[in-house]
Amino acid sequence: MTRRDYLFSGAAGALLAACSSKVEGPARYRVKFETTKGDFLVDVVREWSPNGADRFYELVTTGFYDGARFFRVVPGFVVQFGLKGDPAADAKWDDATIEDDTPRGMSNLPATVVFAAKQTPNTRSSQVFINLGQNQRLDAMGFTPFGRVSEGMAVVAAINNEYGEAPDQMRIKTEGNAYLERDFPRLDFIKKASVVPGE
Repeated sequence: MTRRDYLFSGAAGALLAACSSKVEGPARYRVKFETTKGDFLVDVVREWSPNGADRFYELVTTGFYDGARFFRVVPGFVVQFGLKGDPAADAKWDDATIEDDTPRGMSNLPATVVFAAKQTPNTRSSQVFINLGQNQRLDAMGFTPFGRVSEGMAVVAAINNEYGEAPDQMRIKTEGNAYLERDFPRLDFIKKASVVPGE
């Protein structure tokens, strides 16, 4: 199987294999998110955060975000996603971290899209958040936006926030979507994420 085959096949084996390699995304590209709340578009600019933009491209083109829940929604702060809900896939990507990007002047403003990270350097992997508020304080903490929601921010703002930060990330990683479907059945989720052709 060629590199291109498994990038675009969507097969589970390809999803796991992809995270061991380096993919360079286009200088600019657009991603369409089809969700249970509606659709929104994210415009990605590689110059803002090259490692982040490349990783996001890899995750989208391998189908990683398909079926993922918006498991953390804090009004006025962030909407977060990026755990597949498949323990094997989440474990693999959790270990496949990328290096931090040097801030290039893009701030954590509403609608910007950013990789989540732990409180130590070079820990970004698959989790992403969309800023809902004026979160410039995150700039100094190394959170570098790689894109922004260009259409459908009203959809993002309407994503179900009734559970707040209650879903346990460790349980999502170990029990998958079965845990979320049982304990948080009304979470909105991503039906499909795809790069928009020609962008």
